[in-house]
Amino acid sequence: MKITTVETSRVSTIDFNNLPFGQICTDHMYVADYRNGKWEEGEIMPLQNFSIHPANLALHYGQSIFEGMKASKHHDGTPLLFRVEEHAHRINASAERMCMPTIPVDMFVEAISAIVGLESAWIPPQEGSALYIRPFMFATEEFVGVRPSEEYKFVIFTCPVGPYYSKPVSLRAEDKYVRATPGGVGEAKTCGNYAASLYPAMKAKEAGYDQVMWMDPYEFKYIQEVGTMNIFFVIDGKVYTPGLNGAILHGITRKSMIQLLEDKGYKVIAEKLSLDFVVDAYESGTLQEVFGTGTAAVISTVNKIAAGDTIINIDPSTYKIAPMLKATIDGMRTGSVADPYGWITRVESL
Repeated sequence: MKITTVETSRVSTIDFNNLPFGQICTDHMYVADYRNGKWEEGEIMPLQNFSIHPANLALHYGQSIFEGMKASKHHDGTPLLFRVEEHAHRINASAERMCMPTIPVDMFVEAISAIVGLESAWIPPQEGSALYIRPFMFATEEFVGVRPSEEYKFVIFTCPVGPYYSKPVSLRAEDKYVRATPGGVGEAKTCGNYAASLYPAMKAKEAGYDQVMWMDPYEFKYIQEVGTMNIFFVIDGKVYTPGLNGAILHGITRKSMIQLLEDKGYKVIAEKLSLDFVVDAYESGTLQEVFGTGTAAVISTVNKIAAGDTIINIDPSTYKIAPMLKATIDGMRTGSVADPYGWITRVESL
């Protein structure tokens, strides 16, 4: 691919000990266009603004999807990617649901590897920090009409980031607004899902909670996920997480945690999970841990849940499973823990 680099990198101006999430971008981006029924050759160029026509279809009808990934560094300095092909498959699942062209897996992996290799100096060395990778695709055809676009742009940019949550999070079980329904687009990482979540999340924060815990759209009885992550509960030694039902994002970190837990001998139950079941466990003293999983959050412990009239308070300092999972994944991402699954991809610095 064509690579055009900046004359002088800004990396020396960055304070890696003070990284707000998603506000600092690196020097370059990857861009590829889809025209005439095929992907054109992509290129890496200096980070820059786009020029967009007012009739851009994505602005009017929401054809826009994205992924979230992280790059870390092995202790020998080699950039590392986590389950990059899984992210390729998931963005393609989102593309199919949104009537957008899929991206060849080898093209996706090559583009991610190239941009991370070029920006390897931006990967923070601090524990809990990483280079966040944002691949996304949006419609670019200039046409005002409700139909799929015939042209698209696929872009990747990166941001050095610190921890998404620096402390345990509090949740409020939603009892009015819904995130997604089976048959909708809840499984897709499409922008409209997140736009719809902003108002309920704002109301939760006004009430003193960090995030919404989404419930089913029919009875507000069954747990779906949190606004920024999938969710797990440890009850009487067993690990519970809502089963995928067409309205819950197929979390790659979620999938990885289930694999790790099962291989370590834990019983994982991924099925319909009622809030009443969790409340009963709390009241009986068998609720031991609550934590979320996601690319940005990795593992985030939960210390409080507002569940109707019940307030669940739980002490993350007593957790054993969540810290073990986080230490395992973080260790794989630095090479200090063996990767028996082939999840880690080494990247050559450019």
